[in-house]
Amino acid sequence: MDPAPAHVHGVDHPADKPIGWWLKHVDRLIEATLDRVLAGEGIGRRHWQALNAIAGGADSAEAVDEALAPFRGSGPALRVVLDQLRAQHWTQEVEGRITLTPTGSAARGRLIVAVREARARTTEGIDEQEYRTTLDVLARMARNLG
Repeated sequence: MDPAPAHVHGVDHPADKPIGWWLKHVDRLIEATLDRVLAGEGIGRRHWQALNAIAGGADSAEAVDEALAPFRGSGPALRVVLDQLRAQHWTQEVEGRITLTPTGSAARGRLIVAVREARARTTEGIDEQEYRTTLDVLARMARNLG
C-alpha cells in the first residue's frame, strides 16, 4: 500500500489532481496566452509557426509544411496561412521561393519580444534548475509512454 500523502485528501490541493490534468490545464493557459499575444498582430499560432519556419530557412510551401509537421491537424490549412501572410505583406513568394518581407521581419521581431515576455510570465518564480528538472521529468514520461 502507498504511504499516506502529506496533505489531506478531499481538500482541493494541487497534488490531488493527476499530472494529465495539470498538463492539459497548463497547455490551455499557454495556448490562450499565446493567442492573446498573436491576436495583437492579427495572426494565430499556425501563422507564428510558419513565420518562424520561413525565418529559419524554410523557403517553399513544402519546406514550411515539413517544418510544421508536428503541428498538423491544428489550425487552418498551410496554404491558407501562407496566403494570409502574403496578404498582410509579411511574406512574398517569387518563383516558388518564400521569404519574409521587411514588414514581416519587423512584425516577427515585435512578436518575438511579446512571446518572450509571455514565456517569462509562465516561468515566473521557477528557477532554472526547477525548470530543467520539469523538462527532464516530462521527457522521461514521454519516453516511457512512447
